[in-house]
Amino acid sequence: MKALIKITLKNGVLDPQGKAIEHALGSLGFSGVNEVRQGKLIELDLEANDAAAAKAEVERMCESLLANTVIENYSVELVS
Repeated sequence: MKALIKITLKNGVLDPQGKAIEHALGSLGFSGVNEVRQGKLIELDLEANDAAAAKAEVERMCESLLANTVIENYSVELVS
């Protein structure tokens, strides 16, 4: 079972890397891009049979290490 963890900055938190990407896209001629927010995707390969227990374990990982919950949001998706 795989866990896909999407981590993004919370609204209101400045995203200088997103701004740099937005500026670079404009410099390359891509128009109509008004706001870019950058994030992370973490993929874990889990040895688990119980999806609910696996999701709870991954959420504990996020709270403990993978996400800075003061400034970041995260979501967990389990896939077979």
